Formats: sequence, C-alpha cells, structure tokens
Amino acid sequence: MQMTIVQAINSALRDEMERNQRVVILGEDVGKNGGVFRATEGLQSEFGPSRVMDTPLNESGVIGVSIGLALYGMRPVAEIEFLDFVYPAFDQIVSELSKMRYRSGGEYTAPVVVRSPYGGGIKGGPYHSQSAESFFAHVSGLKVVVPSNPYDAKGLLVSAMRDEDPVIFLEPKRLYRSFRAEVPGGEYTVPIGKAQVARAGADVSIFTYGSLVPTVLEAASKAAEAGVDVEVVDLRTLVPLDVEAVLGSAKKTGRAVIVYEAPKIMGYGAEISALLAEEALDYLKAPVVRVGGFGIPFPYVHENLYMPTVPRIMKAIHKVIEH
Repeated sequence: MQMTIVQAINSALRDEMERNQRVVILGEDVGKNGGVFRATEGLQSEFGPSRVMDTPLNESGVIGVSIGLALYGMRPVAEIEFLDFVYPAFDQIVSELSKMRYRSGGEYTAPVVVRSPYGGGIKGGPYHSQSAESFFAHVSGLKVVVPSNPYDAKGLLVSAMRDEDPVIFLEPKRLYRSFRAEVPGGEYTVPIGKAQVARAGADVSIFTYGSLVPTVLEAASKAAEAGVDVEVVDLRTLVPLDVEAVLGSAKKTGRAVIVYEAPKIMGYGAEISALLAEEALDYLKAPVVRVGGFGIPFPYVHENLYMPTVPRIMKAIHKVIEH
C-alpha cells in the first residue's frame, strides 16, 4: 500500500493499539483533532478517550504522566506538537525518564515513546523549526530514532513502542506528505540501531538522517552526472548508532561528508566526525566535511538559505574529491 510518512505513523499507532491494550496516546490535541499534523487522526473515535487522551497545554505534565503510566505497566506514546515545545518537559525527560532503569537497579523501566515533529521546511520560523536531536543523543538512557521514509517510519515506530526503554522518536515534518512509498499492510518492524545504505557508491560516503535524506540523494544523483559515485548512508537511529555501518562505508570510500539540519557547531555530525577520526583515520583520503545549519535562530524568510541544499552538499562533495 502506498503511504505518506504521516499515514505510516498513523498506521503504526493503530496496529499496535489493536495488538496491545496497554498502548495509550496522550498529548495536546491528539484526540478529537488528531494532532496538529493529523498523525493521530481517527484513533480517539476508534479506541476511545481513555486510550487517546487530549491533555492541557503542559508538556512537563504530558511527560510526567507518561512516566507514571509506564511505571504502572502501560505503554504511553506522548506527542509533543513541535520539538521546539519540548523544553518545558526537558527536566522530566533528562532527569527522570532517562534514568529510571539505572536509578532503580533495573527493577523498573519506563517504556515511553516521545513522538515529535522536528526541523524546518514548512515556513515555521524560529519557534516551529528546531532540530534538537543532539540534546537527547547526549543523555544516557534514551534512544533517539529519526526515520526518513514511510516504510521506516512505521517499522521503527512499532519497534519503539515495543522497546523496554524510552525512545525519542523524531519525525521530519517537511516530509510528512511530500511523497508516498510502499508500506506493507501486515505487521513488521525495523530494528532500532541499524543504519541503511540508501544508495551504494565507491567514491564518497555521505552520512545523514531524517529530513535531509531525499536532498542528499538528489545531490548524489547530480554528482553521478559529473562522474562521482556517492554512497548515501541513512543513519535512521542516532542512539544507538550503527558504528559498524559508518566505519564500513567510510573505509570503503575513503571520503566522508556529514549532512544534518541542526546547527553545525556541536551538532550530531560532530560525533560522526570524531568517530571517523578515532577509528578510520588511516583510511581517509581527505578531511571530513560537515554541512549543517548555521549558529543563528532558525530564520523564517531565509529558511532555504539556512537548511542544507543540493548546491551546498555538492560543494562539500567536490571539496573532499579534489583534496
């Protein structure tokens, strides 16, 4: 069946709620309205308000209640309308949710999925366009998942809902309805912690995830016209990172470009760059190049200048090739 990413997420939620009565959804406007992007559309009417719960405008409360539900055996899926709004709940996520297994000596787990749309591309301005994945990747006890297509969105979300530990599930909102892809009608999962080679190549490895995978694939196609064979690795999971896939690709091509939407400084690409310096330096034929956002608030008018584009990625490809 052909689905968009938002349809695949809705399908994953419905299928898992049917399979497991302990799965509940809570968040602002997730019930009657089906969420700001309609990812939960129709679920309250199907499963009732006791399982799809509209909450007050209180992100800290949403996560706090989710933690309590999880400790009592439920499987909450908490939606934060935009990732930009997660900061009031940051203390609950970082100080409580992430540490529950450790602080209880393994006696308790907190299987909470925190879903949130992230990134730019929809003219959302500085309060509806942020990419904060590095904050959560830095916190031990959290898994961080970022799908880039409908198939992975459904399979990874199902895996997240079945995981015994908390998962931050970031959804690239500018891709929500931008394309359709084949999604199986039956039950399936995509394993957390496994990257995917979205395009095989021999000359340059580009590591990326989420919203920028289609942009990077477009740049790779243009590079092929100039005789440069680019391999595109979709990380899919930031924590745990598929270290073997990253190192394997970099050692094969000898050149690495990292593309991400968040600000370049201290962004997730710095971790990939450090990993390559520590474990694959002898294989590299050129310095690693990062293409990211800028160290400014996300602009409204000039968001297309802020976000990595095909020309910026092409410039990075040529830089590592010509070194």
